[in-house]
Amino acid sequence: MSERKWIWHRRQLEPTELNTLGKGNMGEWLDIRFEAIGDDWISASMPVDHRTKQPYGLLHGGASVVLAETLGSIASALAVDHEKMMCVGLEVNANHLRSATSGRVTAVCRPVHLGASTHVWDIRITDEKGRQVCISRLTVAVLKRR
Repeated sequence: MSERKWIWHRRQLEPTELNTLGKGNMGEWLDIRFEAIGDDWISASMPVDHRTKQPYGLLHGGASVVLAETLGSIASALAVDHEKMMCVGLEVNANHLRSATSGRVTAVCRPVHLGASTHVWDIRITDEKGRQVCISRLTVAVLKRR
């Protein structure tokens, strides 16, 4: 197994500072919280409650996609020089494997590809018992700022 290396542009990152990025947008409404950052991964959680459930009382697939895209988009932004580059989503997909009805789900995001013009992220969402709820992939365009 190869040794993991720090992929983030900045050397020091704290999840608490990332939580401020969600203020006033969907991240705040859905209570998405960044939990931890490793050398080549980042995690965040989201509640399974009235904001994120569909009419049958299950976690809405769209809410899982919001969590995945939020996490992957932030990961891309952290992996580049944000002063020179910006990252925008190109494509997201999700396979919903298991339902969740309560508690919090946690997503872990890892890179599949970190290129000069695109990033591809693998996002795995699990319930509080560690069971996989959703597997998602996000492709992000890396663009030069004008």
